[in-house]
Amino acid sequence: MDANHAVYPQSETGFASLEEELAYRAKNIDYTPEMGKIVGKHQGAHYFTIGQRKGLNVGGTKEPLFIIATDVTTNTIYTGQGHNHPGLFKRALFVQKPEVHWIREDLALANGEKMEVMARIRYRQPLQKATLYQFEDGMYVLFEEPQSAITEGQFVSWHIGDELVGSGVIS
Repeated sequence: MDANHAVYPQSETGFASLEEELAYRAKNIDYTPEMGKIVGKHQGAHYFTIGQRKGLNVGGTKEPLFIIATDVTTNTIYTGQGHNHPGLFKRALFVQKPEVHWIREDLALANGEKMEVMARIRYRQPLQKATLYQFEDGMYVLFEEPQSAITEGQFVSWHIGDELVGSGVIS
């Protein structure tokens, strides 16, 4: 996928509410085969994960290819060239309400509340500044800096100081 494709937004304005903006920032891009070109074949999209670089067996590109999306229904893998490809990065993610787990239940957010925390989306990743926003259907995590390879089904954890206070499964 070309990093300059129109699917990557240039401006993000005009939201009716904070929740609408967060949903937009957390939304996965709906890639279609017509947006790119076929560069290889594979044994199944379910074997690959967002951000994966190894095992693609495709060469001849200026920079390494990274998986930016998979579609197991059509058995399609979408790749982007280079570790800074815009398809790898998002600033927000969503955790559905049943998947939000508080270790410190006394800190759990009520609908409409927010909390500044440090968060991570992968094991041993340095903690990142983020803000939690609780809504009726679940919680958004908005990172200060865009994060690479936020992947559905993986965990996000949030911390205050050195203390783990909660986590959830990314939707």
